[in-house]
Amino acid sequence: MDLRGEGRCLPYNAPPMAERFYITTPIYYVNAEPHIGHAYTTIMADILARHHRQRGDDVFFLTGTDEHGAKIARAAEAAGRSPKAHADELSAKFRDLGHVLGATNDFFIRTTDEGHTTGVQRVCDALLANGDIYKANYGGWYCTPCELFYAEDELGAGHECPIHGTPAEWTEEENWFFRLSVYRDALLAHYDAHRDFVQPQTRYNEARRIIEDRLEDFSISRSRITWGVPFSWDPEQVVYVWVDALLNYWTALTYAQPGQDLEARYWPPTVHVLGKDILKFHAVFWPGLLMAAGLELPRKLFIHGFILKGGEKMSKTTGNVVDPFPFIERYGIDALRYYLAREIRFGEDGTFTQEGFEQRYATELANEFGNLLNRTVAMVGRYRGGTLAPQTRADPELASEVAAQVAATREAFDRFDITRAVEAAWVLVRRLNQLVEQRAPWTLAKDPAQADVLDRVLLGLLEGLRAVAILLWPVMPTACERALAQLGQPTRKVSLDRAVFGAGEVGVPVVPEAPLFPRVEPDEPE
Repeated sequence: MDLRGEGRCLPYNAPPMAERFYITTPIYYVNAEPHIGHAYTTIMADILARHHRQRGDDVFFLTGTDEHGAKIARAAEAAGRSPKAHADELSAKFRDLGHVLGATNDFFIRTTDEGHTTGVQRVCDALLANGDIYKANYGGWYCTPCELFYAEDELGAGHECPIHGTPAEWTEEENWFFRLSVYRDALLAHYDAHRDFVQPQTRYNEARRIIEDRLEDFSISRSRITWGVPFSWDPEQVVYVWVDALLNYWTALTYAQPGQDLEARYWPPTVHVLGKDILKFHAVFWPGLLMAAGLELPRKLFIHGFILKGGEKMSKTTGNVVDPFPFIERYGIDALRYYLAREIRFGEDGTFTQEGFEQRYATELANEFGNLLNRTVAMVGRYRGGTLAPQTRADPELASEVAAQVAATREAFDRFDITRAVEAAWVLVRRLNQLVEQRAPWTLAKDPAQADVLDRVLLGLLEGLRAVAILLWPVMPTACERALAQLGQPTRKVSLDRAVFGAGEVGVPVVPEAPLFPRVEPDEPE
């Protein structure tokens, strides 16, 4: 199988006993340019998808763009174009960002897709037929950037939105409502039966409190907006943008692969990755809608924190954002993927700084990993003509250390702890650097009586680096494939079961190349 994917939905015959792994990101709102926060979510999801492909799992990875609602209509009007033209331009930028990031999503959904529109209407028709939708007049404080009604006590002194700090608008209209309150007990029962439904635990507690303390019916239509999915029975109203968006994780499976319905194969999602600012929609509204529609709930929701800049959450509204493209152009995409995975503990807030990025690049990537690879390949070339003898014996102690870190990496990924998974691989990187300093191959090479010892040390370095490249491949795919090529190993053989000491191709020549992470002079801080 092609472990790397090509960013589109491809037919794939999974191994007979393959585990199903359906991973989704939120669909990104196209009211402004993408920034590092969007890149972070996509990269983390891609790392998880790649790791599970390494395991031989049957993976489907979904991302895309959310393109309806008042905020989009207003942004388009301000830009002097139609909402569809606005959505087309911004959606293309998010799609392009995914390509730049190396994302291996199997499908990129747009809520303006005909297949999605049809699916949303089907669900709403079913909810109406089941009696879960009713019509009523409503008045409330509405924040357009959030696309959400707030209760009086949730707003600031001047009715400011708690997220954006801008005044909410009092809105009165006749809408269609979803009977979410009816599903309170069922939702609480689900939470109590599945204590790991929402992770980390703090987010589970937060979501459960919302259900227990304030679970009200909510409006699922808008009458003052025309840019959205119209109800089949009431074309004067459009589906509330969040309901429209939340259903994409199911609708995508109905048309992503032409001529096939992938729902039976992949639904429900194995894990949905999202930021903590949209917890209520995904951990409360979405499960309620799914219950009403008779659809299974996702197995897990993993909530990550904010990327902070200057101690504050990055926001398109405030302009406090980091543009990922200069870092990619200067250091390469693998360096950015590594920094985000290594620096920011998945599930917690973390700070993005240029100084921190440059330090990890120079110290860890260029020196500890890149220089180790260069030295190893050079020593095999200098002392053994570029090829170790096939009969070279392995070091059993080093083999057990590799096995321990492979197990630690797998266990960390099982907990969605990407940072710990990278750390497990880095334990090997530092152990191999220590091996070089302790055994000093340049000294062993001077004594013919130590030839077997030298061979064993060099084999340990080659095999250890091969295992490291496989473990880090989900994080830095291009760099790790280049590393495997320099080690003389097949670049596509990155299945996790090959991260075993002694499983590499034997008697193959190393291939010296340019440094994986060339020196970059630090730029002036922002």
